[in-house]
Amino acid sequence: MANISDLRAKILIVDDDKELSFIIKKMLENYSYNVTVTHTCEEAFEILTANSFDLVLLDVNLPDGTGFDVCRELRSACNVPVIFASARTDEDDRITGFDIGGDDYLPKPYSMRELLSRVNALLRRTFKNSSEEKIVRFGDVTVNITARTVEKDGKPIALSLREFDLLAYLCENLNAAVSKEKIFTSVWGAFTEVEPSTLAVHIRWLREKLEDDPADPKYIKTVRKVGYVLEVSDK
Repeated sequence: MANISDLRAKILIVDDDKELSFIIKKMLENYSYNVTVTHTCEEAFEILTANSFDLVLLDVNLPDGTGFDVCRELRSACNVPVIFASARTDEDDRITGFDIGGDDYLPKPYSMRELLSRVNALLRRTFKNSSEEKIVRFGDVTVNITARTVEKDGKPIALSLREFDLLAYLCENLNAAVSKEKIFTSVWGAFTEVEPSTLAVHIRWLREKLEDDPADPKYIKTVRKVGYVLEVSDK
């Protein structure tokens, strides 16, 4: 498979710090990314209306609103990967970022090396391809792992990148209980530092979007003292 940078992936930076944005733009361009920079919510909305991007790097504090506003609008239309990069690092802000569909949250100040690593990791999963289409169906839900799409009763369901990665991992281990540790390693990465509760939150989001009764899930089930299973008897 080609390197992600060889694909000239398009990245949008939305940050009111013009000096930092310039530095990030030059760094990413050195790795062959196609980078666009904007500094306000209004500019971001205009650019996103007319253009598609493979990843958005999004500050939270903007002159005319917040990055949360931009992310909410994005999630109503598409599943483009979003990395929040912000000096607002308290728990409530991080949870808000993930709740509205952010895929990563990078606290400022950060190193260019770490930023590049996170960008590469998200785009690797986004561009991952397969010579054979993989589709899993359960109930009225259809998961196309290859195309990274999900439908329920024939209607598209918007999932964040991490939500889809988690669902795809459960699909690939259909009817097999997988431990929380294996899920963290496979979905978040071997050296993840996310809180253990993050997995439970993402499972809850999937149930709310895919189960008819999230409080009594038929498919995405908890396996006590182990982890979770996507249980499908009519696969």
